[in-house]
Amino acid sequence: MSPRRCSDLSSETDGPAAGGDRVWSVDEHLDDILGKIRPLEPIELQLLDAQGCVLVEDVVVPAALPPFDNSSMDGYAVRTADVEGASEEFPAVLTVVGDIAAGSAELPAVGPGEAVRIMTGAPLPPGAEAVVPVEWTDGERGGGPATTMAAAGSEGSPGEDEGFGEVRVHRPVTARAHIRDRGSDVAAGEIAVRAGTVLGPAQLGLLAAIGRATVTVRPRPRVVVLSTGSELVPPGEPLGEGRIHDSNSFMLTACARDAGALAYRVGAVDDDPVVFRAALEDQLVRADAVVTSGGVSVGAYDVVKEALAGLTGEEGRVSFRRLAMQPGKPQGFGRVGPDRVPLFALPGNPVSSYVSFELFVRPALRALMGLPPADRETVRAVCVDGVKSSPAGKRQFLRGRYADGEVTPVGGAGSHLVKALADADALIVVPEDTTSVDPGAEVEVVLLG
Repeated sequence: MSPRRCSDLSSETDGPAAGGDRVWSVDEHLDDILGKIRPLEPIELQLLDAQGCVLVEDVVVPAALPPFDNSSMDGYAVRTADVEGASEEFPAVLTVVGDIAAGSAELPAVGPGEAVRIMTGAPLPPGAEAVVPVEWTDGERGGGPATTMAAAGSEGSPGEDEGFGEVRVHRPVTARAHIRDRGSDVAAGEIAVRAGTVLGPAQLGLLAAIGRATVTVRPRPRVVVLSTGSELVPPGEPLGEGRIHDSNSFMLTACARDAGALAYRVGAVDDDPVVFRAALEDQLVRADAVVTSGGVSVGAYDVVKEALAGLTGEEGRVSFRRLAMQPGKPQGFGRVGPDRVPLFALPGNPVSSYVSFELFVRPALRALMGLPPADRETVRAVCVDGVKSSPAGKRQFLRGRYADGEVTPVGGAGSHLVKALADADALIVVPEDTTSVDPGAEVEVVLLG
């Protein structure tokens, strides 16, 4: 089996009220899940392989960045006294004694009345106190302000045959002008990136800049997504009588990737417990978590429940529950296989499956990464149209559009309304003890973006 596994827990029990007809609250179910999740073990990765992973240790800067004083402009390194009072009418005329490109190791010194050509990023030469941008000079060509500068010896450059010439400086500069000071970005001994940071492009760029080739991180969890149902047909294939396209596996795979995981979609599995168990066992070798959709209710062909409800011993344990929520009443959660891979058995209706992922799977995936489980912003908003009815004793999650402190319900409460789900950017939360919401009343809103 793969070494990338969350550390095991000795207990597989769900507490004294795990079975029977108990109805679980949303919070109880989530707390039970998070209580059985442990972060994945840290591993060392090359920088680009660590993108999206969570850093597990502070990274300290070994040497100042930038490591030397360097020019922030193409121009001329000068002494400030030599260009004091310079103007286009009365320019300061300096002798050019050298040329410094980025990466140069030998640096000509700047003495009184002298200047050195310098390119952006090149180290500041001895004696120089500032850099004059080339646009403030004649570029050694005589006449008005230059717009470009050529390296010494290049075709058409001044002094190509006879060495360096003179430059006329039309404006004065103050000390340290257009110079990036050594350590001005970050000093040696400072923390470059703190533990707990999700490594993105900017953080990886900084780590590379300070010389780090590898980092120790918690890896992105590998999530296998299986949808069940003999009626499911892959998108792109024609539908037969009574068949529908498999949308859940695509949606949930995208949800897992959006949460930061490495997600793998498996083709839909028929309503056969033996086939489902075989498919699941094949996938456990590459999974840090498994998400299934469908087959968890009380129907005659609820394959996930039938295949997993009786697991014992080394096979693991999955508990199936009824939750006081709408949509998403039937839920299953447990850990399977010898490595106790977390398994989330979600209902099959698309909206139920999506809402269940947001409430339960997304926080668990973040916990596997070592991040705080909650990351979706929750706000209070005015419910423009109100909610005519909500089931007593159940927490309802309605799709909505949120803007400027207001939220508008999208579509109805049906858990099959995929179009309404696609139009939504928020979930409207109606508490268990609320059966309606008046237009203009405030509600809790979970922002999905």
